[in-house]
Amino acid sequence: MSLLEPISHALAAVLATAHHALTSLGAAPDGAATWVLATASLVLLVRLLLLPFVVHGVRQAHAAARARPHLRGIAERYRGRTDADSVRAHLDERRTVSAEHGVSRLGCLPVLVQLPVWVALYHLVSDVASGTVVGAMDAGLVSSFGAASIVGVSLAGHGYVGPGAAHVAVVAGLAVTAALLSYVTQRYVVAPNTPLEGMPEAVLAAQRVMPALSAGGLLLAGGVVPVALLVYWVCSQTWTLGQSAVVARWWPTPGTPAAARRA
Repeated sequence: MSLLEPISHALAAVLATAHHALTSLGAAPDGAATWVLATASLVLLVRLLLLPFVVHGVRQAHAAARARPHLRGIAERYRGRTDADSVRAHLDERRTVSAEHGVSRLGCLPVLVQLPVWVALYHLVSDVASGTVVGAMDAGLVSSFGAASIVGVSLAGHGYVGPGAAHVAVVAGLAVTAALLSYVTQRYVVAPNTPLEGMPEAVLAAQRVMPALSAGGLLLAGGVVPVALLVYWVCSQTWTLGQSAVVARWWPTPGTPAAARRA
């Protein structure tokens, strides 16, 4: 059994429950709107459950930003000193400063915890779109999912090339929307809230190209992934943009352009 299987089955149960709730309210079982809303509900629930990890990540980013000037000063003071006593003293001072500012040595833990959820969610939508039964998403629901279509374009359809202009319009529209949301988030919300002072040129260069790479990756993926996965990406990117905007506006990282605007 895959390590991700329990997570995938839990997410499948949420998706199936959301579909059942919508159909009990009168939504069409095989309707694209029903499955799109069910997918959006799944994204909403997952994002709400992961909010504590987001809050922890924001606090760690603030702590690291406050500690960074002091850590740079320590690094300058011990530059070129490679004897054992200096190395030991350097590490002790770094630990002391990090502890004073609340920087955790497990700062990457929230990302590591969230990663399996995102991978499982990706595979769930992809597997269901390909006709694979996953937990509570039984054969009937998988068939219903595959039968759903947006103006004639199946949620299980793949790629930009398909029968008629509607297929191209739907797939390209979803891919471009997801890519645009990603670009705006990275370029105009995340970048201004990321401290770059004192960072190596390689890091600065990566930061500059990240928005375009992220958007370009989504556009390329739009040519091979199921339409349902594009729907999921649009929902997820919409939440990411809103969440990032709230953090940058109300809890900006110290020492960033976002914090300067907030002051």
